[in-house]
Amino acid sequence: MSSTQLSVRYAAFYAAIFAAIGIYIPFWPLWLGAKGLSAEEIAALLATASWLKIATTPGFAQISDRSGRPKATMIAVALIAVTAFALLSGAAGFWMILAISLIALAAMHALPPLCDSQTLAAVYGQGLDYGRIRLWGSIGFIAAAAAAGPLVESYGIDAFLPLLVVLLLITLGTVVALPGQRHERKERSESPRQNKGSWRPLLQPRFLIFLVCASLLQASHATYYAFSTIHWQAAGHSESVIGLLWAEGVVAEVFLFAVSGKITGRLRPSLLLLIGGACGVVRWLVIGETTWLPALVGVQLLHAGTFGATHLGAMHFIARRAPKGSAATAQSLYAAISGGLGMGLGLLLAGLLYSESPAFAFFAMAGLAGLAILLAFRLLSFPRAAEEADADRTVPQ
Repeated sequence: MSSTQLSVRYAAFYAAIFAAIGIYIPFWPLWLGAKGLSAEEIAALLATASWLKIATTPGFAQISDRSGRPKATMIAVALIAVTAFALLSGAAGFWMILAISLIALAAMHALPPLCDSQTLAAVYGQGLDYGRIRLWGSIGFIAAAAAAGPLVESYGIDAFLPLLVVLLLITLGTVVALPGQRHERKERSESPRQNKGSWRPLLQPRFLIFLVCASLLQASHATYYAFSTIHWQAAGHSESVIGLLWAEGVVAEVFLFAVSGKITGRLRPSLLLLIGGACGVVRWLVIGETTWLPALVGVQLLHAGTFGATHLGAMHFIARRAPKGSAATAQSLYAAISGGLGMGLGLLLAGLLYSESPAFAFFAMAGLAGLAILLAFRLLSFPRAAEEADADRTVPQ
């Protein structure tokens, strides 16, 4: 298969899964609210789902790495996501919604890191451009977020769940179309010394500092993800305007991904994390201070930094340090700790603070981004030459 065909197939997957996420993130809290859940229950559900990822995301990745069948694993996970979200249509009451949601969200959120490990292996092994592939995920997010706003405005929040299920079915189709790569299985006969050695790069202080830094940056989005739609709706903005605000942020992210090949070749991953933290401090302070539309339009452009720069920095940091044969596990460990533990704690904090003061809930997120800046400076203090030597030794070929 040519590199162009390979890029198109990976790009189709990212477009589909992030189209699903593009309607899930802004409208999931509204759907939960329409089901009668309180702000505290919504935050508790989202936090529990994030914490569950700490176990389930690496668990799916271990199945992928140990079986040597990443595509088959992704097909099974996509089927679980489709089935569980379809079952939610008949769910009622907090505990029933919680139980089904945990299964659905664990499966849906496991899909991107499972594919990231395959994409990055192709990036370093066949010369593909990760940013130009991944930007189609952002385009899918934009299209879905922009289209879902008018649909929800016209047909009500009940239109949300059927649309999400359709997009996940499309995602399943793109997974089936991915190349059927088989990796070497991890044999049980490997000695403990060999297994320990393969994980050694992930247990060094630099990687642990990176995990905490990335987790803080992810967690700083908690109030935005859980309550910005509700917050802006209460301020009088329509669902269409809110959908466009979400889409605008991702447009900026797409632009960054489009030029990322040049950026990641010149800037260290830790510097990209520092940029993400700086953008986060400004963005969350402004959103907490005002709901004036021109101000929101301005700071939504900073999504290119808070998410885009952070994501690029994290992906390339991991690709340089992931032991060969454990790429999916390494990616999923990052996703579980940053998007699971970090985001779960952030969502819990956001739920507690938002009930008391929406502004203070956003200001707290600026504080988390500020802490991440300090850790990013610590990462920058490590010699660049040593980081590049690690990249040569550990990047999957």
